[in-house]
Amino acid sequence: MESLDILKIAAAVLALAVAIIGHEIMHGWVAYMYKDTTAKNAGRLTINPISHVDMVGTIIVPATMYFLPMLFGAESGFLFGWAKPVPINTATVIRNGGYNAAMQVDLAGIVYNFTMAAFASIAVVAMSQPTTADSLYYVFAYLFVFQLLVINVVLGVFNLLPVPQFDGAHFLMHLALKYKINAVAEFFYKNERYGIIIVLIILMTPMKDYVLFLPVQTILGLLLS
Repeated sequence: MESLDILKIAAAVLALAVAIIGHEIMHGWVAYMYKDTTAKNAGRLTINPISHVDMVGTIIVPATMYFLPMLFGAESGFLFGWAKPVPINTATVIRNGGYNAAMQVDLAGIVYNFTMAAFASIAVVAMSQPTTADSLYYVFAYLFVFQLLVINVVLGVFNLLPVPQFDGAHFLMHLALKYKINAVAEFFYKNERYGIIIVLIILMTPMKDYVLFLPVQTILGLLLS
C-alpha cells in the first residue's frame, strides 16, 4: 500500500471520528442544558473515542462502505458510520424545556455536522491542492480537512432523513407530540426496531444515489462555490 493511500485512510478515519463523536456529544450537551445529566453521568460527554465506539456503526459499516468497492476493482468508497448514541432522558428534557427542547436535542448533532462542514469548506477553499513538492504533513492536513467536509455533510444529510432511530425521525416524533398528532409519533416509536435495517437497505442499494448522494452533492457544491 502506497504512502498516499495510508494518508487517505488515516485522514478519513480521523475525520469520521471527529464527525460522529462530536455529533453524539452535542446531543448530550444540549440535553445537559435542560438538566438531563444522564449522558454526563454515563461518561459520554468525553472526546475519548473508546466511550463512543459502536461495533456496527463505527467499525463494520465504515470498513464495508470504504473497502467493498475495492474488491470489485473500483475506487475506494465513501466513509460513513455512526457512534454509540448518547443516553438521553427525554422525559427530563421535556419536563424542563417542553417539546421544543426535545427537538433542539434531536437537531443538535445535525447542526454540529453542518457547522463543521461549513468551517471545513472555508479551509478547503483557502488551501491549495497538494503537489509532489508538498510535505506529507500538508498532504495529510488537506486530505483531513476535505474528508471532514464530505463526511460531515453526509452525516448531516443522513440524519435528517425520517428513518426510525435517527435524528430526523426523533424530531418529527416530538414535533407531532407537540401538536398532539399522536398517530405520527406512535408510528415512529413502533418502528424503531427497523431503523438499522432501513439504513443498510439504503446504503446497499441504488436508493443511496437519490436520498443521500444527490443532496450531498448539492450541498457540497454550494459550500465550495
